[in-house]
Amino acid sequence: MKFGRFEQQGRIFYGTVEGGEVSELEGSILGSYRATPRKHALASLKTLVPCLPPNFYCAGLNYAAHIEWANRRTGGNRKPPEKADIGYRSANALAATGEAIVIPADSPGPVQFEGELVAVIGKIARNLSEKDALSCVLGYTLGNDVSERTWQKQDRTLWRAKNCDTFKPMGPFIATGIDPMKLTITIKVNGATAAEYGTEKMLFSAQHYIAQISRYMTLQPGDVVWLGTDGATEPDLKDGDTVEVIQKDIGTLRNPVKRAKA
Repeated sequence: MKFGRFEQQGRIFYGTVEGGEVSELEGSILGSYRATPRKHALASLKTLVPCLPPNFYCAGLNYAAHIEWANRRTGGNRKPPEKADIGYRSANALAATGEAIVIPADSPGPVQFEGELVAVIGKIARNLSEKDALSCVLGYTLGNDVSERTWQKQDRTLWRAKNCDTFKPMGPFIATGIDPMKLTITIKVNGATAAEYGTEKMLFSAQHYIAQISRYMTLQPGDVVWLGTDGATEPDLKDGDTVEVIQKDIGTLRNPVKRAKA
């Protein structure tokens, strides 16, 4: 099943998505809901980010090939992490599919994509084992962890590098019933494949990250856990580009790129 969050003439609601049709739900997929007889053409609705997360977690370095590429690009010698590292992002940076990624006018660049799988928590959870970790997951969506690399070197907390307005596109939908460790993620820039990887190459599994977080913090419905990217994140994004993050069961997260005027 695929869930989405939509707007129609100022009214916001959840729905299930099948092909080009949305069946409207009453209530919240993060609480209780019921089906309604109302159906809409998907193209007639504005697709919003699929949830507004109370907490926004992200995996640190989670793929070997991405670490190797970064070392080649920067001349560094960073080793794969010995344990899962959890970071944070700002919900203020979220953008829906179709909305523009806006590069700040004073960004020295480069600005790069990072297409990722995102776990969406569906119920309150604490102290989960890895075996039971996925029991709290509602489903999975896609994210683009847009990164300003010069600022990433300069800012200790990555506050600009990762969290500028629009730097976190997420969506388009939440897919249920899929295995997070057996998916293929494709990233395209202007229609050309820029990267493609399998989630089975994660250094630390989705189960591991979720269990680790739950040892110390109570997971809440709507929390999201972004699970890292693999390989190179080039070409650099520039004004006029379109970047897509694609997974066949979830859909296509598509965003144009604009540069703000000084």
